[in-house]
Amino acid sequence: MRQILHLRAVCVAAALCVAATFASVAGDSAVTEALVTNQTGNSLSVVSLADMKSVAEVAVSGSPAGIALSPDRRFAYVTAPESKELVVVDAAERRVVKRFKVGEGPLGVAAHPTNGRVYVADWYTHTISVVDPQAGQVTATIAVGESPSGLAVTPDGRLFLSADRDSDSISIIDAATNTRLKSVAVGKRPFGVTIDAKGERAYTANVASDDVSIVDIATGVVVGTVPVGHRPYAVALARGRAFITNQYSSTVSVFDLSSLKVVATIDVGDHPEGIEADPAGTNIYVACWFDNVLMRIDVDTLSVVGQAAVGDGPRAFGAFLR
Repeated sequence: MRQILHLRAVCVAAALCVAATFASVAGDSAVTEALVTNQTGNSLSVVSLADMKSVAEVAVSGSPAGIALSPDRRFAYVTAPESKELVVVDAAERRVVKRFKVGEGPLGVAAHPTNGRVYVADWYTHTISVVDPQAGQVTATIAVGESPSGLAVTPDGRLFLSADRDSDSISIIDAATNTRLKSVAVGKRPFGVTIDAKGERAYTANVASDDVSIVDIATGVVVGTVPVGHRPYAVALARGRAFITNQYSSTVSVFDLSSLKVVATIDVGDHPEGIEADPAGTNIYVACWFDNVLMRIDVDTLSVVGQAAVGDGPRAFGAFLR
């Protein structure tokens, strides 16, 4: 699926096209691996971050794209839009332990930090499914804007957000009641959404307006807009800066969170998509769809310092570091 296959390829490019990006992997402990969804390769690559080498590959049919991790990082939740499923992978044992139907076009996925729920964005039905991954069933469905893509949960678990791509907006949802509280207009075609560590601001990568919208979550007001590269896909945050993958520019834009000024543009591989910062904010990891690599960027030097070969068509759309 080059969006859903890129989500049929964006929907199928716009649409699949990342971490949300959702918020960073829960917890403060160091990460040692990256789990990279390979959409055209129908697999999940496991990359050792110590030496940037792929150490395992788990077969996952259905064109895997989105990924989230359980709070203890034991399980990966992977969306398979082609087979319309959520796939549960035991990351420690490197095997699929469950898969079940979720909607008609599952794409973005995020995990609640404490209650075990998983949220899945459905591109085609314009809903978010609330999933019990242990039972393997959908427990609630929430109507949002058109073609939701990225998802992110606030660190306290009180709210979660969806980037509603074809409505040019984000939805803010109460996680306790599964109620959509408000819709906030952002840039054109928001895809990835990331929430800061305080749960105060959300950042959307707007693929059609080539910019990032900054939203104050409490008020639902856009407090800033930053121009970036061509077709931004997802956002990662580290050490007072935002890092944005630009699909068509083959770059990562970097801007200061205080001044909202772009401070660097980093050349990476072809068609960068999923992006996530490690918990320490030392490195940024970027999946490059057309080059089949995961790249590492040093946050201090703003340079690429390593890369690992992965499977075909890496997306890593979400939280993928464990």
